[in-house]
Amino acid sequence: MDPSSFFISSSLQNAAVFTVVLAFAGYLVTFWINRMMARRADRLRLVNQRLNEFYGPLYVATVAGNIAYNSLLNKQGKTQCHPIRDEDLKEWVLWMTTIFMPLNDVREKIIIENAHLIVEEQMPQCLLDFVTHVVGYKAMLSKWAEGDYSERRSMIGWPPEFDIYVEHSYKALKAEQTRLLHNALWRLWRRFAGRKIR
Repeated sequence: MDPSSFFISSSLQNAAVFTVVLAFAGYLVTFWINRMMARRADRLRLVNQRLNEFYGPLYVATVAGNIAYNSLLNKQGKTQCHPIRDEDLKEWVLWMTTIFMPLNDVREKIIIENAHLIVEEQMPQCLLDFVTHVVGYKAMLSKWAEGDYSERRSMIGWPPEFDIYVEHSYKALKAEQTRLLHNALWRLWRRFAGRKIR
């Protein structure tokens, strides 16, 4: 037997083993990348759903409500709505029935119908307090419809944490959405491309 043929067959065996190991490693890397990308896609889908169906509309309605409320206060030369004076009542009723309650109804509907999309494990108290606040206004508006204006505000006050919660949650989800949209490879490419561009 020729010794060189032994080395050739041994080299072929080593090459075959090396090829199998490389193929398996390639499979593992591909599997891991696909799994990571699938998780990222699932997370992005959930973040998009939360933004599109819950926090986005809730944020827009809340900001619009705050702008409208501050506009009314500026128009009346006040810094807070209460007490609602007799001379302000007609305008308060108009704004309440045509602007504030429709926006409250939108927000209440979002919270009730899409509560499964909240970020937290437990329903935040400020959301429950907001819904209760709106229910109080519905009772009051029913009295107004009958001509009874003895109550001018909901007996259940506005939850001050509500606006903070909605804004914070919306901005946090937008930041997460941006992060998920720009994966690590994209960020790495942008870093290197950014340095060359400057």
